[in-house]
Amino acid sequence: MNSDKKLKELYRNQRVAVFLDIQNLYYSARDSFNRKVNFESVLEKVLNGRVLIRAIAYLVKLQGVDQKGFINTLKHIGYQVRVKEPKIFKRLDEYGNLWTTIKADWDMGIAMDAISLAEKIDVAVLASGDGDFADLVRYLHTKGVKVEIAAFKQTAAKELIEIADEFIDLTAFGEEVFL
Repeated sequence: MNSDKKLKELYRNQRVAVFLDIQNLYYSARDSFNRKVNFESVLEKVLNGRVLIRAIAYLVKLQGVDQKGFINTLKHIGYQVRVKEPKIFKRLDEYGNLWTTIKADWDMGIAMDAISLAEKIDVAVLASGDGDFADLVRYLHTKGVKVEIAAFKQTAAKELIEIADEFIDLTAFGEEVFL
């Protein structure tokens, strides 16, 4: 067997976990391309024929929006779906005006799941362009995990692109990653 064929076979046997930051990709696609993301295609493209150990999609519950159909679609595709309620903070400013701040992200949850799966995988695919994940990438490297970042290059943090073992620019797949 020639070396290219051996390398390709080794690549095919990699155990992969995909961590999908729904909000990050959704808003990147909406704001940059005025499009919606085809999350089934994203999973297929980043997996690239390798062995899927787990695919987890992280979703923030939107108030007043029925997301049951979307969640069921993600589950049907093969994602384990984690849903988080946003935290709402209300405060009065010095003039007595009420300010509402909504905080909702999955950064810690994604990091904890990636760390807990590090011993069971060869590759972590982080589908997010959020630069806050740079420290997670560094940590996974210390555990011998190859980290691939899958995001839209236009909105991905430069530091994240540089630190990744591989950057998968979702725009390279053209129409296939959009609905």
